Amino acid sequence: MKKLFSTKMGFFAIAVFLFWIKTYVIYKTEFNLGVSGALQEFLLFFNPLSSGLIFLGIALFARGRKAGIWIIAIDIILSFILYANVVFYRFNTDFITIATMMQTDNFGSLGGSIADLTIMSDLFYTLDIIFLIVLFIKMKSNWSLERLQFRKPLTILAAGVLAFAINLGLAEADRPQLLERTFDRNYLVKYLGAFNFMIYDGIQSAKTSTQRVLADSSDITEVENYTKSKYAEPNPELFGKGEGKNIIKIHLESFQSFLIDYELHGEEVTPFLNSLVNDESKNFTYFDNFFHQTEQGKTADAELIMDTSLYGLPQGSAFSTKGDNTYQALPAILDQQQGYTSGVFHGDGKSFWNRDEVYKHLGINEFYHEDFYDMSEENVINYGLKDKPFFEESIPLLKEMEQPFYAHMMTLTHHHPYLIDEEDASIAPAETGDGSVDRYFQTARYLDESLEQFFTDLKEAGLYEDSIIMIYGDHYGISENHNRAMAEITGEEITPLKNAELQRVPFMIRVPGVEGQGTNHEYSGMVDVMPTLLHLMGIDAKDYILFGTDMFSEDHKEFVPFRSGDFMTEKYSSINGTFYDNETKEAIKEPTQEMLDMKETVMRELELSDEVLYGDLLRFYTPNEEWEPVDESDYFYMKEEEKGKEE
Repeated sequence: MKKLFSTKMGFFAIAVFLFWIKTYVIYKTEFNLGVSGALQEFLLFFNPLSSGLIFLGIALFARGRKAGIWIIAIDIILSFILYANVVFYRFNTDFITIATMMQTDNFGSLGGSIADLTIMSDLFYTLDIIFLIVLFIKMKSNWSLERLQFRKPLTILAAGVLAFAINLGLAEADRPQLLERTFDRNYLVKYLGAFNFMIYDGIQSAKTSTQRVLADSSDITEVENYTKSKYAEPNPELFGKGEGKNIIKIHLESFQSFLIDYELHGEEVTPFLNSLVNDESKNFTYFDNFFHQTEQGKTADAELIMDTSLYGLPQGSAFSTKGDNTYQALPAILDQQQGYTSGVFHGDGKSFWNRDEVYKHLGINEFYHEDFYDMSEENVINYGLKDKPFFEESIPLLKEMEQPFYAHMMTLTHHHPYLIDEEDASIAPAETGDGSVDRYFQTARYLDESLEQFFTDLKEAGLYEDSIIMIYGDHYGISENHNRAMAEITGEEITPLKNAELQRVPFMIRVPGVEGQGTNHEYSGMVDVMPTLLHLMGIDAKDYILFGTDMFSEDHKEFVPFRSGDFMTEKYSSINGTFYDNETKEAIKEPTQEMLDMKETVMRELELSDEVLYGDLLRFYTPNEEWEPVDESDYFYMKEEEKGKEE
């Protein structure tokens, strides 16, 4: 043991071991990473190893005793970064990113004094460094003054890279597309570690900065010309009919339209939603050819698209990678034009999909996240708060909001893999043998029951009659991986065209004092929601950069692009490079020039939307004389007592 302590490589091994164990202890005691299962627990324990080998291994290139000084110095830097995250996490329940360091107002949100967030037991995190310093002082005289042969530090670095590759492979096996979809900073730290997350965040920030720097004000001109040429005049009978009314937007997680009027075991799966669709008094207008347009960002894409009329990115989530862009979003427009207060209600962690940052750029006044709800064990399943307690606990929060308000209610229970407690299941599962598909109907029924109770509570609270109610599904729930089971459910073979048709999600809207249209068959998508709502509020959508058109307008453009470049129209569709006749379901061998032109239009529209996001082009665009750019430093998503501490 004495010989091990007295050698340079032995000192390095001890430093790596202490760094590894300290990091793991901090993961377990300071961060709430939601670890579940043996594999995630192993990855949490394993992931500091690659960082220790690589970062501390760099010091082995130094000559003689300087290697020990470098090891200690690097260890101090890594420990400082880790402890800074500990302190930051104690107040923000989040990790430090390049964006938060650049946004000094946000980074400084640790309260009146950092000292208030430190505790005496934190001294434990310095013991390894003290031990290394003492050990180095005692043993350095035994070290050779020569530099190690290069093959030794290179071998150490190679071992670190190999450890990271194993780590990433196991992480991808447990959470596919981990890096591409960038779900949540908690996920990245849990699977890859705090230091690998730091590198990843730096790479993403560098990419974003480069794309943004290369853009200039001339780039927005082509985008503006295109969106203005696509603009659809509002329906004069509906323009301004919703002005001054509260808006309650209800997000149905993973809800596809085939569930409407679907019967399982002789029962309606969603009887309440069916009653809204089939109501003879036509309170609601239901668009039965409405499609989601999300890609890898899924729910976050849906939020972005519906509040900005921009498409999500082809890879990853704009919420995660473009969260600090300039946006001219619906919440900010309603606030500036008509004095609306906006709020998002979601029984999940505030940092999921980077919401606590991007919402500020959208101009959302309030974000009611898990800190505002009872997240006790009996109320939580799968990704967060169950829908019934979520809606019930949201009513008092809604009543406290300053009216008129724009409230976005986001459900969670109907989310893959569709887990449900036995006491909450009021319909038997399907019997396809595919667990996800079979349970899908049970969580859909639970969501339907939750929504029915929410409507009752809204009426009792006096919030229903004078509110626009908007209900939509955010993205598909059953992927192509379940085609066998879905063929059994639908009674049809799941061809490429059929799969595209299954991307329909419900969209229905009720405007107080306006008779609904029953079922509207217009082909439309998420990008069309913002211009539709603006016109209902009496705000001309022509002023803004929007890729959708008013669904109630006679000039509404009935083509629905998907993020992949596929698209749907009333008569024909383009799927995976093949055109189909929507009526016969047959492939079209010789597409017309109209079809080919439409394909070009779709690809150009997606390209222009990408240019807006990648180049942050809206910073160069002013919609009208009254517009004021959103100042993200004006928004704080915490309870009132915590806001008081911040102030």
